[in-house]
Amino acid sequence: MAAVSRRALLLGGAGIAASAFATGGVLVNEGVLPGRVRAYDLLGLNGESAPIPQIAPGRRYDGSFDSVARKGVRTGWSLSVPPGYQPEGLPLLVCLHGARADHHAAFDALGIDRFLAQAVADGVPPFAVAAVDGGAESYWHKRSDGTDSGAMIFGELVPILRGRFSLSEATALYGWSMGGYGALRLALLGAPISAVAACSPALFASYEDAAVGAFDSSEDFDREGLRGRAKDFPDLPVRIDCGNGDPFYFPVRDFIEDLPRLTQGGFEDGAHTVGYMRRMLPDQLEFLGNALV
Repeated sequence: MAAVSRRALLLGGAGIAASAFATGGVLVNEGVLPGRVRAYDLLGLNGESAPIPQIAPGRRYDGSFDSVARKGVRTGWSLSVPPGYQPEGLPLLVCLHGARADHHAAFDALGIDRFLAQAVADGVPPFAVAAVDGGAESYWHKRSDGTDSGAMIFGELVPILRGRFSLSEATALYGWSMGGYGALRLALLGAPISAVAACSPALFASYEDAAVGAFDSSEDFDREGLRGRAKDFPDLPVRIDCGNGDPFYFPVRDFIEDLPRLTQGGFEDGAHTVGYMRRMLPDQLEFLGNALV
């Protein structure tokens, strides 16, 4: 609330639109009135879009496998290491993509391999980052068709990568949007990880509010959704970032408030955009790199 009050004061003399926001902004901000996301957009409160660092990435390896957990679907993956490093002995960060995407999005849209290169150049301990196809709208959990992209991560992908590249046992999870939900869900279920980071995680207050296709039924939402489950989160380092203008702001805020331990990250100007997610990546990779040591 303090940040919103400060903005209301700064915008107090900025014209009719700003006056309207100052009058009703508190109610919009608290979800009493609709239009929070639209208001932040119209008033330019979402901050700057971050570019991908202009730095050469390290070596990237690509492969695929026929996933048993995904009912035989050919599943692609990529793994990148920092410049000057080989994968042998490195910890592993597994990246879970958002909806209507595949593993290429982590590298092509987010530029995570170049952010990794910059992070290590800035002193973050080195690690490998991998991304894998989870399905455009799988939401990284078991579905009514019998597929389970979440189970695929530690049941198939991680053993394959460790076996091929002799990676260390240390593993962490990162995801954005749908993948942010997926990373938090796997952590909640006790995945063998050192830390988890989620950016703009797709959390929903109810089955009725959920994106079409995210859950198979209200029972599926009750079983697989994260509403009311943060209090059971395991004792491991967690970082969650979400923009103030993100449509998932309120469910994410409630989830963070219920966590049993203090989390890193939080809220700042931003929307549910790749520009915001890139802006958060340097701090998130520093957090994860230090946790993987």
